[in-house]
Amino acid sequence: MYSIGQASKRSGVKVPTIRYYEDVGLIKNAGRTDGNQRRYDQATLNKLIFIKHCRDMGFAPDMIRDLLTLDGPCDAAHDIAQKHLGAVQAQIKSLQSLAQELARISMLEDTGSAHDCKVLDALSSHTNCVSPHS
Repeated sequence: MYSIGQASKRSGVKVPTIRYYEDVGLIKNAGRTDGNQRRYDQATLNKLIFIKHCRDMGFAPDMIRDLLTLDGPCDAAHDIAQKHLGAVQAQIKSLQSLAQELARISMLEDTGSAHDCKVLDALSSHTNCVSPHS
């Protein structure tokens, strides 16, 4: 059995986040000692490690909940991973457009003061952009 501090250290999940995961039902509520300290078993620690890895990969808590509750064939896990991959690929495309636009505006030549700054002018409205990036 692990205290919340030990579970945090071993899983890499911060203590407040472990409490949050309990509150939202991603992990079961910990048993308590006579001194009212939370105690986590190995299965819960393993689940925390799983959740942390999923979060590091960008999975939303609802997707993680779905992954944790799967029972039966693995097709649903593949579907969730594919859906997340599509979202990540869309983010990458958006970030690439943003990088292109930032590169463009950062190269604008200026000779005046901030009042006449082309970068500031470009940032003042989406209409000043050449490529979509939102």
